[in-house]
Amino acid sequence: MRKVLLWVLAITITLGSAVYQRLTGPTYPLRGQASFLGQEIKYRLPRSAESSGSCQVIVNLPPELSGRVQGFLQFKRHKTENPWNILAMKQEENRLIGYLPKQPPAGKLEYYIHLVSGSEEVSLTGEKPAVIRFKGRVAPAVLIGHVIVMFLAMLFAVRSGLAALNRQEDPTRLTKWTAILFFIGGFILGAVVQKMAFGVFWSGFPLGSDLTDTKTLVAMLAWIAALASGRRTQPKRGWVLAASVITLLVYLIPHSLFGSELKW
Repeated sequence: MRKVLLWVLAITITLGSAVYQRLTGPTYPLRGQASFLGQEIKYRLPRSAESSGSCQVIVNLPPELSGRVQGFLQFKRHKTENPWNILAMKQEENRLIGYLPKQPPAGKLEYYIHLVSGSEEVSLTGEKPAVIRFKGRVAPAVLIGHVIVMFLAMLFAVRSGLAALNRQEDPTRLTKWTAILFFIGGFILGAVVQKMAFGVFWSGFPLGSDLTDTKTLVAMLAWIAALASGRRTQPKRGWVLAASVITLLVYLIPHSLFGSELKW
């Protein structure tokens, strides 16, 4: 019964971590709201797109603003002194629709959406632009496999830490499975995803600054150290617990932070 409860607790912690990862990070849609002409406009702006085509940007307007507002996309390549480009957005019923031009994998654009009505104007995101990164197409089977295996790696990492705290349980098998799952998910499937999306197998330390790759490396090293602590006996509980805590901490780093970026 105790083991069942520990698995339930591990699943709960892992799901919480997964939700946090889903809601944070620089590539997930930028959500917010802005006030214009006495109406609140909620927006959800893309920050990731495939390089195969232009990226559609949609702003849903309240019915009260339909036909009264024009929309403009202002964009340029990220971290450059290039001049800004401005494109008018089309209006379809209560929606404003515009398109950001496709970029090569890892290429980034920064952009604003301006709403205009007569002499009134507002930028949806204020003074700070949204930033979108383009990527190559990743085969769904590879991406789904990567996500599932990394989820299981996190689950087993948490469960191993709980086993280390439970003196009546041997954490050896759980620790081994955690290391195996991290290796498969991060260094095999993760490398393939990175190659398909951005053209390189690895962009973390020491080759680059991608924190997603680097935090996977840190977690992997922590679990190797935990396994090595036991040598021919079971891993030392303190090392297993430390590896579990390190894994939880690195998972607090938003996904894709300082990710692959094309230098213009």
